[in-house]
Amino acid sequence: MRQAAGARRALLLLLAVLQTALAACGAGQMAVDPAGWQRLLDDYPELAGRRPEQAAVGRIVDGDTFETADGRKVRLIGVNTPETYGETEPYGEEAKAFALRELGGRRVWMFRDVSETDRYGRLLRLVFVQGEEEMFNERLIREGYARVMTYSPDVTYAERFVRGEREARESGRGLWGRESGQDGPAPGGEGTAAGCKEPLIKGNITSRGGKIYHVPGSPNYEQTKAERMFCTVEEAEAEGFRAPK
Repeated sequence: MRQAAGARRALLLLLAVLQTALAACGAGQMAVDPAGWQRLLDDYPELAGRRPEQAAVGRIVDGDTFETADGRKVRLIGVNTPETYGETEPYGEEAKAFALRELGGRRVWMFRDVSETDRYGRLLRLVFVQGEEEMFNERLIREGYARVMTYSPDVTYAERFVRGEREARESGRGLWGRESGQDGPAPGGEGTAAGCKEPLIKGNITSRGGKIYHVPGSPNYEQTKAERMFCTVEEAEAEGFRAPK
């Protein structure tokens, strides 16, 4: 009973914040749909009680980065799409085109995880397009436009993103279709994630020789001593490592 009451209070608080934000932005904007937000919180209960920001999407920089209409640069948490600037990478333009089509010009709700910005001053956010219930970060991964790239402490959805990447890889979607040989070479080169500069997945070998990998945010990640480090789950599994039971 207490948990149910707490969840209701959190939902009411979130709706009040959203109504206030919309009122401040003036008439003509999308009204809050309580049933829609309840469904969102059913799927993403960790967001209950967190304050969202409303924004209009302006320029799409690439698949995982955009600017708001008022000039703020936003980096999507937990994802990494192939590069489209400098040393361009295969499937980068496709990822950018997808973001332009699905995100460009739309109104979005943005949530922090833990950090406010990255070292480049970009806002780190979990992003939802208004009127849609799936997080855009997650959709990029699940549809094969991005790989998982999580950095502590922003790891609330790390395991969820890993599951989405596995689904995309097993289905041969997007960049994973390229990697399996259906449409040219893999993005990012052999054995590395696209743009991976700092491998974060820990590979541990047990006393009995078992090979287990741990992603950031998983229960034993912090205390695990790594024998190997990997950029992606796919790379770890290719080396014979498995997820913990």
